[in-house]
Amino acid sequence: MSEPEVQFIRDDRVVVLTIQRPPANAMNLSAMQALQEHLSRLAEDSSVWSIILTGAGEKGFCAGFDLKDGAHAAQMNPLAQQVCNQLESMPKPVIAAINGYALGGGCELAMSCHFRFMVNKDKAVIGLPETELGVIPVWGGTQRLPRLIGRGKALDMMIFSKKIGGEQALQIGLVDKLCDPGQLQEEAMEYAQALATRPPKAVAALMHAVRIGTEQGLDAGLKAELDQVAGLSSSKDAMEGINAFFQKRPPQFTGE
Repeated sequence: MSEPEVQFIRDDRVVVLTIQRPPANAMNLSAMQALQEHLSRLAEDSSVWSIILTGAGEKGFCAGFDLKDGAHAAQMNPLAQQVCNQLESMPKPVIAAINGYALGGGCELAMSCHFRFMVNKDKAVIGLPETELGVIPVWGGTQRLPRLIGRGKALDMMIFSKKIGGEQALQIGLVDKLCDPGQLQEEAMEYAQALATRPPKAVAALMHAVRIGTEQGLDAGLKAELDQVAGLSSSKDAMEGINAFFQKRPPQFTGE
């Protein structure tokens, strides 16, 4: 029996999705469809509180679009944009555990996640080198990279097809944490488990408000805050948080 192109492993409230397309974990149409199906189910699964997205092996997180599947490019690019939007709007935090190079669409998938942990080794690089092929990023890279690192730095990276290492990626804010080789998955899981102790409805509401404000401006973000908090105030987790505060104990959230 062949391995799934996107492996699904659950550890209590955490799910790990692993792209398994050796040698470079490049995505074809069927792999992207599998990732979309997993994300659609996870968005509705209230028992999952955090997600890790990573690549199999030690060579690469994801090399983007598999050029050998070029016959499906017209279907692939709109689907990939949808998947990146799914990641970004997921109502639970997603960590990209970047275990090697993340190039082109691989970088775009990583940027769509809420947090990016990257292994610190020589061959681990990240970037959007599409102009080397005479084209441009088309899975959302032209939009997300400037929002993460600023317009000037993003244009410089994309125009010159720069592939940068972890130290520089951390310095400019493209990744959030560097991990020693052999420690990436452990540290990503540790963080995912910590995220899975937080009240999931409040986390989802917070991420929604941040996203709305970032995309639509301050006024829309402020309205999103008011809309979201109105639905949270009577939740069991809100009551638990208040009771725990007055009882001077750690809260035990249930997601209700």
